[in-house]
Amino acid sequence: MASTAWHALVMVRGIVALVAGAVAAAAMIPLLGPAAGLLGGWAVAAGVGAGWTLIVVWPMDAVQTRTHATSEDPGRRASRLIGVLGSVISIAAVVVVLTQTREAQGPAAFALPVIALVSVAASWLLIQTVYIVRIADAYYTEPVGGLLFNQQEDPSYTDFAYVAFGVGLTYQVADTNVTVNRMRRIIIAQSLLGYLFGAVILGTVINLLAGL
Repeated sequence: MASTAWHALVMVRGIVALVAGAVAAAAMIPLLGPAAGLLGGWAVAAGVGAGWTLIVVWPMDAVQTRTHATSEDPGRRASRLIGVLGSVISIAAVVVVLTQTREAQGPAAFALPVIALVSVAASWLLIQTVYIVRIADAYYTEPVGGLLFNQQEDPSYTDFAYVAFGVGLTYQVADTNVTVNRMRRIIIAQSLLGYLFGAVILGTVINLLAGL
């Protein structure tokens, strides 16, 4: 796929995610209130954005991965910033929604913590997806490298996903060697975000189980 086509796809993905999130929020706000509605809308937008990105990059081979990672996309950094900041800010809405569950009755008493849990999970997935692309971008920044995958062939996005999801789940790199400082900084940031969302997910699950 040509570079311009990828850029167009990124724009379409962003628009679709925003529209889907806005529609979901508009549907939930009258039923569950502004905080839960906006949080639900964010969960839909984050899920669409992350899912769409994974569907696009997962099948790419090493050559396609390098072409995609090195393409000049002026909106990539903005998308990355929106994804990470939006995910972190959504934690505040999760706290508000979980507070509301104490006074909620009927279906809302179950729906509110579920929305909170789904939102945090979607935000976590979005962050890992952002870092898959971020790590690939850093790898192909001159001088190329920074990770040793212990294989002869060039890495594809699935190799970068292996690193990103490993860091997101365990807060450390497994059997891939990190050889440059720029990559270590990225992995430190992702580890901290992964730990933050892991703690929030655990707290949300405990709150959900306590309300059953």
